[in-house]
Amino acid sequence: MRWLRAFGEVVRSGLTIEETRLEPLLALRTAAGVAIVIGPALWLVSPAYAASAALGAYSAGGATFQRSWRPRKVIALGAGAGLALSTFVGYLAAGRLVTFLPLLAVWAFAAGMAWALGSTAGIVAATTVGSMLVTITLPTSVGRALEHAGVIALGGVVQAVLILLFPIRRWGAHRDALADALAAVADYARRLRHDPTAPFDPEPLMTARDAAAVTPSQARTRPPVLHGPRGLAERILPVVAVLADPDIGAPAEGSGRDRARELLGAAADVLDAAARSIRRGTPAEVLPGSAAVLRVEDEHEVLEGPARQAAERLVELLDEALEIARCGGARDKAPTPPDPASAQFLVRPTMFRLLPVVVRAVRRELRRDSPVFRHAVRLAAVATLGYLIASRLPLDHGYWAPIASVMVMRPDFHRTYARAVARLAGTLAGVALATGMVRALGPDAHVFGALAVVSAALSYTLIRTGYAYSQCFTAAYVVFLLGMGGQAWDQAVSERVVLTLLGGALAMLAYVVFPAWETPRLSGRLADWLAANGRYAAAVLRSYAEPTREHRADMRRALLASREARAAWQEAYDQARQEPVRPRGLTSREAEDAEEALRGFDRAAMLMESHVPRTDSRFVPEAERLAEALEADTAQAAADVREHRNPDWGRVQEALHAWEGAAGDRSPVLRHGAELQKQALEDLATAVSRTPLERDVGSAREERRVRAALTAEGEGSGPAHRGG
Repeated sequence: MRWLRAFGEVVRSGLTIEETRLEPLLALRTAAGVAIVIGPALWLVSPAYAASAALGAYSAGGATFQRSWRPRKVIALGAGAGLALSTFVGYLAAGRLVTFLPLLAVWAFAAGMAWALGSTAGIVAATTVGSMLVTITLPTSVGRALEHAGVIALGGVVQAVLILLFPIRRWGAHRDALADALAAVADYARRLRHDPTAPFDPEPLMTARDAAAVTPSQARTRPPVLHGPRGLAERILPVVAVLADPDIGAPAEGSGRDRARELLGAAADVLDAAARSIRRGTPAEVLPGSAAVLRVEDEHEVLEGPARQAAERLVELLDEALEIARCGGARDKAPTPPDPASAQFLVRPTMFRLLPVVVRAVRRELRRDSPVFRHAVRLAAVATLGYLIASRLPLDHGYWAPIASVMVMRPDFHRTYARAVARLAGTLAGVALATGMVRALGPDAHVFGALAVVSAALSYTLIRTGYAYSQCFTAAYVVFLLGMGGQAWDQAVSERVVLTLLGGALAMLAYVVFPAWETPRLSGRLADWLAANGRYAAAVLRSYAEPTREHRADMRRALLASREARAAWQEAYDQARQEPVRPRGLTSREAEDAEEALRGFDRAAMLMESHVPRTDSRFVPEAERLAEALEADTAQAAADVREHRNPDWGRVQEALHAWEGAAGDRSPVLRHGAELQKQALEDLATAVSRTPLERDVGSAREERRVRAALTAEGEGSGPAHRGG
């Protein structure tokens, strides 16, 4: 993608309205926290003090809207504490550049490394850098600095208390994650009715698993309805895939295929009903027709063999889903076990035990090629450089430039540039709106305080619809606070626009100077996914070779690792498609073909997993040799892909050839799965293998293809347009 087209995509993305469900009650509660802090400070102390006190409540309230599975009150308290600490430490080092700049650089670097813990930690840490830059200009003594830090922390406490007193959709995010997982499997079942080999994106299941991890204290209060359905969705997924497969499950045509479509449709209806029940906390009724379809009768059932087994298993699993759908939120009122902490659940470390996890996560990212490390370096450099440049300008609020840079910067190119464009557009609109209102209403601190609270509420309401639209009311909020504090708002408004433009430009320039492109790393991401898929397929085969609980546990761990590798590949590939960088190692066509081949390989392993024998079943010793061959060949092929060498599947072919000559029978599912895996590996080799001449001209060929596509797009007169 060229820079011009990439920038066009950035502008479009930055100004796009995201379709999401608004949460006005949450915004109202958070804005009330801002009002509770501003009102008494304005009444009892001074407008200037109220303006600075609003910083903690507003930033802590905004932090609670970030995606996290921890309780919102904990996030509010943590954000308030971080803001207070950065305020006080910043004041102690303020006054001299020789002390403040090193502190700012170290603090900004640490805030950048916080992305190793996730986006929520990274965003909250960035707000502490902004707090440090703002509040060093406010206190006049150590005592006043402590007062400001205490008031900022009080803002976080107020938000936490409101969350505790007025809970809205308690466990709502966890409910949504679980409901989305069930709905995703329902959608997959519907697509299988028309496309028996349709792909499935495991991201909703991964999100649901992440949401299911709780601390022991959370386990004691978690609604019972959130305990089991995630595992149910995991078990239904391979069963519906086998049922729809024309080679293993239902026949491609005839009454068997019609019966499979009926079962898949009924399964989708039941899963959707269960998803609605969990999301809303109310019982949901399943259509009588769908319930009637879910009966596998011995006399009239047309399905046979593995298809019959899959249908019976599907009915058993859907009976559990029907129970969830019919009970709904009523199960939340059921008595909890006497000691839920001792029950099995996915453990999430408590805040006090999080430090070793943080240290390990940060240590993993302390390497030069890590996007998080490069983001931290950019953040530290831009924050200090922006502060130095702004301090030399004849402007009173120079800290706005580094704040703009810190708040828009992200570890990847597309989001950094999109947020820079969105922040500038939102700031211009918000400043223009607030300026007109200030001119019309005149100087009145109480009116400005009320307008600041309204602006905060609108900013919170639109926080998930797009950064530009939320930033519009954030800019208006700042203008009203300046007016409430008695500052020369007309001069400050023009300064904010200029400094926001400067900060955004610095953030964008930093990514050009010290980028973290994903395009050169695509080969490594693909190799990681291939190796993880090989381990997963080998674990499934070992469960056939020797069906034990230990092998089932290994299979589950390998499946989760495979999904993580696939998600990492998908994220890297999506980012690479938006980067203005020439393909290196893998062209976009090769990447698409390789991804399709690995999806087929993963699907074959999932089909085999659905019929893994029980622990008391007979062993299949031939599967062990194939498992060893698969694991060895995929590990070697992963190294070959990283080094741009052609992969080879000699061990796999030998193992399959020896298996064909063995006297033992194989199950149809196992036989077909092995054939599908062999075909997928051959397709992968075809996708990534190139001759020496092709390696030299591959990038040029890809560039010509992209240029031709852009030309056809620009003409807009192709057959598709004429035909439409």
